[in-house]
Parts: sequence; C-alpha cells; structure tokens
Amino acid sequence: MRLNSRKFFVVILCLFVSLALCTSAIAQDNAALYKAKCASCHAADGSGNTPVGTKLGVKSFAAPEVAKHTDAEWTDITKKGQGKMPSYDGKLSDDQIKDLIKFCRGLVK
Repeated sequence: MRLNSRKFFVVILCLFVSLALCTSAIAQDNAALYKAKCASCHAADGSGNTPVGTKLGVKSFAAPEVAKHTDAEWTDITKKGQGKMPSYDGKLSDDQIKDLIKFCRGLVK
C-alpha cells in the first residue's frame, strides 16, 4: 500500500495529536499523584510553605542543599524516608517515584 502525501500528512498529524494527548494525561497523573502524596508537606509549588511543612522544617526543592541531590539520592530518600518524611517503598512504584522526582524538579524551574 502506498500513501500519497496528503494521507501521510494526516497519519503523521494523528500520531502527533495522540502523543500530545498521552503526554498531557501523564503530566496530569503526575500532578495528581504529587498533590495526593507530597503537596501537604512540600506545598503545591515545592516551597515547603504549608502549615505541616513549616512545622516539620521542610526545605524548598529550590534550596541549594536539596537541589544538589541526584535523582538517585531523591529516589533513595523517597523510598526509605528521611527525618519525618515517611517511606514510600512498596506504596509507590519505581516508575511513580521517578515521575514524581521529575515533576518536583520541574516545580523549581
């Protein structure tokens, strides 16, 4: 089967639209997961400026001592917990943790 240029354009356009919709849905899922699991302490903007975050001394994701951590270190902290932060090992999948870290880093930019 041979596609003419118009059909090819339509196929490519459909692929791009599908990819954009999937990307948007993933971003919404990550935002919802962050809101459910993290925002009460870390705040919607990652500043840690919530009543609970302030009480616990949560630092902003933009703070140099937080931002310098590698993704592997953030993964370890998320899985094992740190200080008063609970462990999410077994509560979140590795992919969810990876996506949350990416989301959190995006809050800083």
